[in-house]
Amino acid sequence: MHALQGVRVLDLGTYLAGPFCATVLGEFGADIIKVERPGTGDNLRRFGTDTDCGDTLVWLSESRNKQSVTLNLADPRGLEILRELIATVDVVIENFRPGVMERWGLGPEQIAELNPRAVLLRVSAYGQSGPNRDLPGFARIAHAFSGLAYLAGEPDGPPVTPGSTSLADYMTGLYGVIGVLMALRARESTGKGQVVDLALYESVFRALDEIAPAYQQLGFVRQRMGADTVNVLPHSHYRTKDDRWIAIACSNDDMFARLARAMERPELADADQLGPKANRLAARGLVNSLVGEWVGSLPCDEVLARCRQAQVPAGQLYSIADIFDDPQYRHRQTITVEESRIGPLAVPGVIPALSDTPGEIRWLGPELGAHTDAVLTELLQRRPEEITQLRADGVI
Repeated sequence: MHALQGVRVLDLGTYLAGPFCATVLGEFGADIIKVERPGTGDNLRRFGTDTDCGDTLVWLSESRNKQSVTLNLADPRGLEILRELIATVDVVIENFRPGVMERWGLGPEQIAELNPRAVLLRVSAYGQSGPNRDLPGFARIAHAFSGLAYLAGEPDGPPVTPGSTSLADYMTGLYGVIGVLMALRARESTGKGQVVDLALYESVFRALDEIAPAYQQLGFVRQRMGADTVNVLPHSHYRTKDDRWIAIACSNDDMFARLARAMERPELADADQLGPKANRLAARGLVNSLVGEWVGSLPCDEVLARCRQAQVPAGQLYSIADIFDDPQYRHRQTITVEESRIGPLAVPGVIPALSDTPGEIRWLGPELGAHTDAVLTELLQRRPEEITQLRADGVI
C-alpha cells in the first residue's frame, strides 16, 4: 500500500521543475505517465552526464517510476490522444511557457471540460500572470530574480551560484507537490479540480527568511556575507588544522556560552564581553577570528568531538565522497543503489520516510517510449493495428 496509490498523473513537463513534482508523487505510489516527443524525448535525457544507454545520469535518477509515452503534439491525432489521456487522470503537470497549452486548445477551461476533477499544475519561470509572464527562464534566472544569487558569495566578490544550478527547480517541484496534494484534498469536498499556478522564482524567494520585512521596515538591503549569517554569530565555516572545513552554528547566547567553554575561554561569554548577541554582532571580525584560531589549532575530529560534548551544533562540510562514506547516510538509505539500464546506480533515496505507507523506487528512468504501447492499449483501448499505423505516421 502506497500513500498515493490510485492517483494517476500526466507529466507533460520538460527538464526538471514540473517533472520533479511528478517524480515525488510517483515515489509514493502515483501512476505517472510521462509524455515525450517521438525521436528526441524530454531534453532532460541530454542534461547532465552522458551514459552508455543514451540518456544522462540525471534522467536515470530523476525519471524514476515513470512510464514513457511518446506523442507528436504537432499532429492532430497526437493532440486527440493527449485529450483522451487527460480525461483519465487526476493530475496534469505542465511547465511550458504561458500560452502554449492554450494554443493547443488545452487551457484550464478546456481541461476542466474534458475532466472536471483534474488538478492542473502550471509551472513557469514567472507564473501565469504579471508583466514577465511570457519571458523564458531557468533555475539560474530564478536564483537571480528571487534575490538569492545576490546574497551568495564573498562581500568583495561577485555573486556566485548558490550550490546547485537546479535548486529552484527542485524547490519549485516540492511546492508543486504541496499544491497538488492540497488541491486533491480540496477535491474531496468540492468534487472539482483546480489550477495550481507556480513560478520558479517564488519558491526561492519564499525561503529567504526576513529579507522582505527587514527591507520594508528598516530599509535594510542584505549584502553578501560569505559563509556568515546576518543576525547571529558565530554562524559560519572555519578551517581545521588538518585542512578540512566545519560549520558552527551558535543561534543564541546560550550556545555561544557552551562554545566558549569548549574553547576553554568561558570568559568570552561574560555579559561585558561577547556574551550578548549585540556585542558579538558589533565585533564580528573579532568573534570569527577567535573561533577561527581555535578551530585552526585542532584537527577536524577533535573540534567536532569538543563541540558535541558541549552540545554546540557543528558538522564537517561534506563532499560527495564524504557522504558515500558516512554511516548516517547508509543507515537512513539517503543514497540507495538501484538497477538501471547501465547497471547498478547510486541515486538519492525516497524522502520523507512514512511509517505505514513508505515510498519506493520501482524502476529508474525508462527508455524513450518504453510504455507507449501498454498505455495506449490498456488505458485507451487502442488496437494493435491502430498503434502500428500511428507509429508509421510519426504520431507516436
